Amino acid sequence: MTEPKKTRVAAVQASPVFLDLDATVKKAVALTEKAAAKGAETVVFPETWLPGYPVWASRIPAWRLHEAGRRLFARLSQNSVEVPSPATEALGRAARKAGVNLVMGVNERDADFGRASLYNTILYFGRDGRLLGKHRKLMPTFHERVIWAPGDASGLGPHDTSAGRLGGLICWEHWMPLSAYALAAQGEQVHAALWPSVYGLGEVEGEMVQTASRHYAFQGRSFVVAACGWLEKDELPRDFELAKEAREWPDRLLVGGSAIIAPDGRYLAGPSYEGEDILYADLDLTEIPKQKQSLDIAGHYARPDVFQVTVDRSRRDPLQVTGLEEAESSSPDGEALRTPRQKAQKK
Repeated sequence: MTEPKKTRVAAVQASPVFLDLDATVKKAVALTEKAAAKGAETVVFPETWLPGYPVWASRIPAWRLHEAGRRLFARLSQNSVEVPSPATEALGRAARKAGVNLVMGVNERDADFGRASLYNTILYFGRDGRLLGKHRKLMPTFHERVIWAPGDASGLGPHDTSAGRLGGLICWEHWMPLSAYALAAQGEQVHAALWPSVYGLGEVEGEMVQTASRHYAFQGRSFVVAACGWLEKDELPRDFELAKEAREWPDRLLVGGSAIIAPDGRYLAGPSYEGEDILYADLDLTEIPKQKQSLDIAGHYARPDVFQVTVDRSRRDPLQVTGLEEAESSSPDGEALRTPRQKAQKK
């Protein structure tokens, strides 16, 4: 692939059709087309945009059984994304039709093991519509642990795209210095920073989203496309399970703050706090080596003789099946005993 020099990116700040997967996918397709019409080559959506960030999790007794919370989890599960599925196929078609690299935050329902656990996941689609890979959030934050399982590092790496080496992290992963180092060491150029921007975590917390995104850009000498969530209370579904409790919630549940940031930490667009928006910026990737002359944290500014970072990129499957050859030879259903990865390896 020819090394790109300039590219246009877009950060989408918009409300999902909350807890409605099919309707939110349709909105994603429309917003992707809109960004492409403005010349965007890469389009980034916020954290768990499909079908929405679980804004209730921090507002109910998270660490003991809560009946409405369990019903909401079941509803979220039913509207979450399996990989692959009709939802991922629709996103891939949208990326191919628009000719963009598409970065989408989703609630992912595990389709291989257990078939019930959810993950906070980034999906990457190339301009040809192909799913380039996925990254599951390594450690859900505090109350999020009653919603999502922790991911592994099998998807912790940038992808070669027409717009450069594209990687990403989710929310508080930006305060995990080793994950940032791992991406920088793999030559990340354009970074998708997916945030929910939850109201009620405090003014300092909101400022720290900007601080973390700008620090990431400066430290790793990469461009950062920070896509932050937006959701108003009147956009909750009419049959929302916590409608009574929500009367006491603020009118704005996710408050935005999307921005696009250069490798020296300066803003190229945003931050935006005024509602639904799509931010655009033209990136000159030749700016990266200029900035890395003074600071390359995984290059001349590293000290591998003092510090070494090891990343385990293996998948952490909860089930391993042995004795397959014997089982397959004695049973017509032996093939069904293989795990999804073992089936793929056999092919």
